[in-house]
Amino acid sequence: MKINERLKTIGDLVEANSFCLDVGCDHAFLDIYLVKQKKNIKAIASDILEGPLQQAKNNIKREHLEGVIETRLGDGLDTYSEEVDTVIISGMGGRNMIGIFNKNIEVLKKIKTIIISPNNYQIDVKKYLCHRGFYIDDEVFVKDGKFIYQVIKLKRGYKKYNKKEYFFGPVFLTKKDNLFREYYTREFVSRRILVKMLPNNYGLKKFFLKREIKMLEKELDMIKK
Repeated sequence: MKINERLKTIGDLVEANSFCLDVGCDHAFLDIYLVKQKKNIKAIASDILEGPLQQAKNNIKREHLEGVIETRLGDGLDTYSEEVDTVIISGMGGRNMIGIFNKNIEVLKKIKTIIISPNNYQIDVKKYLCHRGFYIDDEVFVKDGKFIYQVIKLKRGYKKYNKKEYFFGPVFLTKKDNLFREYYTREFVSRRILVKMLPNNYGLKKFFLKREIKMLEKELDMIKK
């Protein structure tokens, strides 16, 4: 079974001997990959919709993995079990992720590792989780087609980050690979376009965008040097 690069990158960040809760599992491709590639992985594949979950069940049965992958119908962390130490959420907006965590804040306190790949509002999710007892352990860019995604691994613990580290990602800043340059060049260009398009009564929004543009310009110039 072949999975896309984004799911593969997420799976490769999962540690051996983990018990994972895959929130919004879709067809359970990630969960199947995990238990086939990793040592001693168990997983709960959960989804809020019956259709995708039934397809997940079919795929798990086809791979003869019913003993290590359980399926559960439910919303977000409602499907959590005490054995779970790792939560995985990808393919949705960052603010939706925050809503999922906020709804089950007591469950969040029990989790040791979180791996997320938000479609947007990445900074918001990082701040939310880091203010609630997690630190950023690893960050990886992955290109799938024309899109570049962030995959972020957080672990239980504490580290203090400044604005620049939250914006770019503290681990990304240490790597600064080709995808870092490509991703943040896109961010730079999109912000410049947005500043020009915004009406004059969006003064505060323009102020923050211009500040981010300066930060991006400086970082990208440093990479060129």
